[in-house]
Amino acid sequence: MSKTIINLDLPFILSAIEEVLETYPHHPYQEAFAHPARRQDLIAYVLDRVMSSYVAVEDEELSVRALSLLTSCLDRTACIESTIHQGIATIMQQQSEQIYRQIPEIVAPNCSPASWFG
Repeated sequence: MSKTIINLDLPFILSAIEEVLETYPHHPYQEAFAHPARRQDLIAYVLDRVMSSYVAVEDEELSVRALSLLTSCLDRTACIESTIHQGIATIMQQQSEQIYRQIPEIVAPNCSPASWFG
């Protein structure tokens, strides 16, 4: 029987990214990371900076107990969440010009050009 190597942290990191992004304003953060390539950049940023745990399993049967033990450590969770915040800030800064070109700004109705001159 062949074995498959599984990254135990990836499911936790994906859900943590979702939870952290929900704490940010919709515009521009959630809109920016709704873009699949940018979301992949954030996932890669986090995976590159945290120590990942892997397991070799047969037929992709993963022990739920092993996964819960890895994700239950509060220090590890805080480290991953901190890395996600850093990744969001870094990617927003590096790709700001591209992000603001892709996402139209929300303009308040009272700030329309017609109202500029009274």
